[in-house]
Amino acid sequence: MVIKVLGTGCANCKKVKALAAEVAKELGAEATIEEVTDVKDIMSYGVMQTPGLVIDEKLIGAGGVPTKQQMQQIIQSAMV
Repeated sequence: MVIKVLGTGCANCKKVKALAAEVAKELGAEATIEEVTDVKDIMSYGVMQTPGLVIDEKLIGAGGVPTKQQMQQIIQSAMV
């Protein structure tokens, strides 16, 4: 699974990246976590507010930091 965090490197973007890495590890998910910082690339996903979260090229959400429980649900759903 490829998890992309869309953002310019703000504090919330870093929180989402760290949370995704933590939860993926806890769940035993084989995941690559990437940062997408180019504004054109971010906008290509239709994201107007960062951070954005993309899993396997599917936009999951944007504009906020999910809770740990929400991130667990997101990653578990993507593992199926």
